[in-house]
Amino acid sequence: MLSIHPSAIISPKAHLGANIEVGPYAMIGEGVVLGDNCTVQAHAILTSRVTIGERNLIGYGVVIGSAPQDLSHTDEISSEVVIGAGNTFREYVTIHRGAKEGTVTRVGDENLLMGGVHLGHNVNVGNRVVMANNCLLAGYVDVGDDAFLGGGTLFHQHVRVGHMCMVRGGTAWSKDIPPYTIGVIINKLCGLNVLGMRRKGVSREARAEVMKVYKLLYHSGLNVHQAINHADSLKWGPEATSFMKFVSHRTKMGLCGARRKSSKESHQSESDESGE
Repeated sequence: MLSIHPSAIISPKAHLGANIEVGPYAMIGEGVVLGDNCTVQAHAILTSRVTIGERNLIGYGVVIGSAPQDLSHTDEISSEVVIGAGNTFREYVTIHRGAKEGTVTRVGDENLLMGGVHLGHNVNVGNRVVMANNCLLAGYVDVGDDAFLGGGTLFHQHVRVGHMCMVRGGTAWSKDIPPYTIGVIINKLCGLNVLGMRRKGVSREARAEVMKVYKLLYHSGLNVHQAINHADSLKWGPEATSFMKFVSHRTKMGLCGARRKSSKESHQSESDESGE
């Protein structure tokens, strides 16, 4: 069953699934593929070369698939946006398609993008990510699963955000943020997202291991190369291994540093390692 407002404009060459609702003045262009049980609210625009899975909410004024803000891009370049299932895109979210021929801007499953979020060209967002209002991601930013990005955060192009990170609102990032960490000021971390790890079922033993590799990287006095080599000589569980794998994949952006911890934060870290 389709519920399409009379004022909506839908290309006859768009492909709509079952149980689709399209609100007033929405526009769905040629070549758009929209999965079952999706809602497209008033004034939303889906341009060509956009593929959207089932159970997505496309909120008021959302624009998905428009041309990238890249001076090298031309209308002859064919690129796309691919979106998974169960996502919520709130008011005025914008998602641009890839900048180069055959490239993709990709969003996974069960993500929440609040009002005003922007995903630049070639961004890759994993699953179950929450982006609060007005997060702005430049081109080629990669966001891992279960990350939480506070409102008004800014991300420079090519930055990697590790899985299960939590980033404070109103901050700016131009360096890679390792998994499980908390970002608090420009390119600075303050420790691990312990509460988030607990909520996701990460065991006390695994959390303690991640804390050890975090301290090895940031509080041992070793440089990054030395810390990686030392960690490689030891055996770790999957969570600590994923942390070091992220760190070992060196990029031109470099890694965020860690601010000096307060005595309260040090006590909290010790408590978590002891399982309290």
